[in-house]
Amino acid sequence: MAKLDVGDAAPDFELPGTGGKTYRLSDYRGRKLVLAFYPGDFTTVCTKQFCSYRDQGDRLDQLGAEVLGISPQSVESHERFTEEKRLNVPLLADEDKQVAKAYGVLAGPMVRRAIFVIDEAGIVRHRKVTLVGLSFESVDDLEQAVASVA
Repeated sequence: MAKLDVGDAAPDFELPGTGGKTYRLSDYRGRKLVLAFYPGDFTTVCTKQFCSYRDQGDRLDQLGAEVLGISPQSVESHERFTEEKRLNVPLLADEDKQVAKAYGVLAGPMVRRAIFVIDEAGIVRHRKVTLVGLSFESVDDLEQAVASVA
């Protein structure tokens, strides 16, 4: 598993996601971006994570960064997850796990829970990868991570 470090250029990607959109890293040039990799839709911790983002949506909107969730489930699964839980973060389908691999968060068959903050020039400025995935980065954590990017 390649390790992507702070200061590295963020690997480009193009993934289908919720809302019938295709998401590309290049679309976010000039803006800060938070990538939230997670193991799976409808799992306990992932549901808590994305529902906490939903419940604190006003704070998420004030981050000064777009937030995208990425996991290996299909767009159809993401759409069901978004609809059932009324989620407010776009979810991207990395079904072949190539983006997770490029970001160094693939551990065997599993995607590790991870947060990357990418600056306006496409450089990784914050990286947090969990080994077990039993906890997640809260909105407080995301605020601190984004604020630390000059």
